[in-house]
Amino acid sequence: SQSVPAPVILPSELRGNALTDGERSYQVQEIDGSKLAVVDRIPSKGYAAFKVVEQSDEDEEILCVDQSHAETPFFHVAWNEKGQFTSIYDKKANRELLPAGERGNVIMSYEDRPHNYDAWDVNNYYTEKSWDIDQVSAMEVVENGPVRACVKVERKYLDSTITQFIYLYHDIPRIDIKNVIDWKEHQIFVKDYFPIDVHTNEATFDIQYGNVKRDTHDNTSWDFAKFEVCHHKWMDVSEDGYGVSMLNDCKYGVGVRNGVIGMSMLKSAIHPNPEADKELHEFTYSIYPHQGGWREAGTVKQAYQINNPLTYSWKENEGGTLAPEYSLVSSDKDNAVIEVVKKAEDSDAVIVRLYECYNRRTPVTLIFGKELTSVVECNMMEEGADPVEFTGNQATFEMKPYEIKTLKVTF
Repeated sequence: SQSVPAPVILPSELRGNALTDGERSYQVQEIDGSKLAVVDRIPSKGYAAFKVVEQSDEDEEILCVDQSHAETPFFHVAWNEKGQFTSIYDKKANRELLPAGERGNVIMSYEDRPHNYDAWDVNNYYTEKSWDIDQVSAMEVVENGPVRACVKVERKYLDSTITQFIYLYHDIPRIDIKNVIDWKEHQIFVKDYFPIDVHTNEATFDIQYGNVKRDTHDNTSWDFAKFEVCHHKWMDVSEDGYGVSMLNDCKYGVGVRNGVIGMSMLKSAIHPNPEADKELHEFTYSIYPHQGGWREAGTVKQAYQINNPLTYSWKENEGGTLAPEYSLVSSDKDNAVIEVVKKAEDSDAVIVRLYECYNRRTPVTLIFGKELTSVVECNMMEEGADPVEFTGNQATFEMKPYEIKTLKVTF
């Protein structure tokens, strides 16, 4: 089940300033054209019902934010007139994320003229010709309430506009940066840099159905060749007891060198398409500091939350027969991640595909929303039928480190 708080955008027509599930209340904040709440305990592959209510706002705690700093229960954040972070202080761990004198959210552009494949390659000499993108045309606080605060930073670069919305939450220990880029340039590579005061010579990168560690130094020729690598939903740098994960929802290039994380924002090739990427780009990445390693901190859950935001269904009338809470299928282990739930290709059975993401041998129980009549393991082509032990609505089995399992289930 999803036990971490998650934001959900609600319609502006909702009348009330709070949601309740009968046990606790969640504040609702008006934002531009809609409303926002942060809720938790949403069941895996399911839903939870909330009622809209009106509550006294006497104890409402408004987040403290202005054009130079912000204060939340988790962070004290400061930035300069260029929209660059000068401090990100983790109040729970009592430590500063940025090295002394360094700045985060430093956007750089580079001439991007690869030897061979303009749209696919990044050559190691791209750093030889660079320009800062630090001309801020506007900076303002656009949201401030009990749920979330937001600072909008607009930068002009040649004929393009780069707008960032920096979100900080009362109940979520992340700093989300939504980028909206109206891009008009060609053969330019753009990166956003975050120096992190964490002692490590390796980083962990999410890949499909697992993760991989890579060195962050240039000691050998093959280490040097990893100046730009791929990651999917997240990457992490950690020392013993503390680390920082960078989450993202669609930008999969990153470089980590000398304690600096460089998130690749966009590149604009002219071959084979001379107008490639000259359009509006929208994407989000997020800074997630944590105590302990990425496993204990729930980085995988946070990354899935960024990539699969909560949605709502609005019911206006009383009555109905659905349960107030329902989960189609859930895993009892955080490292057994349910990635796919779909109808079988050749029958009415349900396919459930999951993977192990901690490099840990794990006994797993899947809990379904209905009584089971059969559970078998098949391959990814949905072939084979090795029996899996089940009782009632629960199936039990063991997963090997980084194993991918596909189950065919009938109810």
